[in-house]
Amino acid sequence: MTTNITGITRGGREWEPAFVISLDQERCIGCGRCYKVCPRNVFELVEREADEDDDDFSDDTSMVMSLSDPEDCIGCQACSKVCPKDCHSHSPAPMAA
Repeated sequence: MTTNITGITRGGREWEPAFVISLDQERCIGCGRCYKVCPRNVFELVEREADEDDDDFSDDTSMVMSLSDPEDCIGCQACSKVCPKDCHSHSPAPMAA
């Protein structure tokens, strides 16, 4: 049986963090809300990768968020709570052996 990482809230309740595991850049609008709310600098703003099939997109320099340091995520899920496009995926993590 695998036991996931858990914590205790200030009120004494057990809490299971869910850590960011991916970010869907196709859905991302580059608003930066996740970047602003993240206390651990898990995200960075990068240029959207252009589709080679889309000629209209070649001149577009739109920006999207990217995971720069997902290993520093504390599992608070604040990024998902502020994201208007539901771009983030989270998962609990097992305790280290």
